[in-house]
Amino acid sequence: MFSRFERMLALRYLRSKRKEKAISLIAWLAFGGISLGVATLIVVMAVMSGFRQEITSKILGVHGHIAVSAYNGGIENYDALIDTVKGVKHVVSAVPIIDGQAMATTEFHTTGTLVRGISKQDIKHKSIIANNIVEGDLAFFEGRDVIMIGTHLANSLGVRVGDDVTLISPQGNATAFGTMPRLKSYEVVALFESGMFEYDNTMMFLPLEAASVFFRVPEGAKSIEVVTDDPFASSIIVKDIIRATGNAYQVYDWQMLNSGLMNALKVEKSTMRLILALVIFIASFNIVSSMVMLVNDKRKSIATLRTIGATRGMMLRIFFMCGSLIGIIGTLAGVVLGIVFATYIEEIRQFIEMLVTGNLFDPRLYFLPQLPHQINAGDVVTAIMVGIACSFIATLYPAYKASRQEPVEVLRYE
Repeated sequence: MFSRFERMLALRYLRSKRKEKAISLIAWLAFGGISLGVATLIVVMAVMSGFRQEITSKILGVHGHIAVSAYNGGIENYDALIDTVKGVKHVVSAVPIIDGQAMATTEFHTTGTLVRGISKQDIKHKSIIANNIVEGDLAFFEGRDVIMIGTHLANSLGVRVGDDVTLISPQGNATAFGTMPRLKSYEVVALFESGMFEYDNTMMFLPLEAASVFFRVPEGAKSIEVVTDDPFASSIIVKDIIRATGNAYQVYDWQMLNSGLMNALKVEKSTMRLILALVIFIASFNIVSSMVMLVNDKRKSIATLRTIGATRGMMLRIFFMCGSLIGIIGTLAGVVLGIVFATYIEEIRQFIEMLVTGNLFDPRLYFLPQLPHQINAGDVVTAIMVGIACSFIATLYPAYKASRQEPVEVLRYE
């Protein structure tokens, strides 16, 4: 497409001469603008993808992929229902769950909490909990008088392993003097830290037997928690479970329960991609400036080439190559910078926090204890395409202007 002569001349025009310092400066600014724009796009996309991945893994690690519950009350004969659900294709496991809200109180503090009842054997399969016991032992998680709570909630309540926590149920006991609150004390046998602040600050786990007594669900469960071999195909598996159970139960997946959060992350990522693409496009205007100045500076050279046989197409290609090289090299430099920055973004955050002695990433606001990242090949390719496309577009006008130079008009006054 480009001849050897055209490539040689384009590279020669890009070299800085003493009298062309202003042109060279603008070219370097264009290079830097494209590089920083592409790098920023890659870093932001990596962080947004990391957020989605981390939050999704925490949600699935604690709550499972699909929940099956009765339309009214609990599920009494849950063993038969579990057998039916396990017979559905792609279902890996199904366990009984009893959950509800309660007030947790100690002598130091009182707060609302989400209580989940699950058997000792079943919670061992939740690696996000079982593998992150920071104090105590999961071996003692059995009986009717023990409880396991998150580390942040434990700090809020002022308790450690071996201390007691009192739960107050919203369903009171009816007496001759009216409804009296129903409460029960439990010994803390373990503290967990899932890595998601929202869970570590609000959740408590009771053995299924203890939850059955506290929430008054004798010999039953409130729901069946289902794990599949593909969480992102859960909407299809939901339909299979509904058919298998005869539409006798409510069945919903994790994407339905967390649709607001997932949609917000998706919209935010798309919006940021559009905004940063516009930033790259604006940065590419420096290419227009540098190329217009270069064309004006090379008017005599262009006229001379035209008089010895250079065509308009040749001049168009020469200056198009000049601008495109700035954009392509700047884009590639931005890709390298963005990948390196995204890879070490948590270390960079910690370093900046050390310098400014402040908290740039509060886990209470962002749910996660550290800044996540996930570099996707698709996001990198998107950044490259945006950078190169903007560079090509910015080069079209100066290259066209160079090709329309009339040698007679230029050389008349030389």
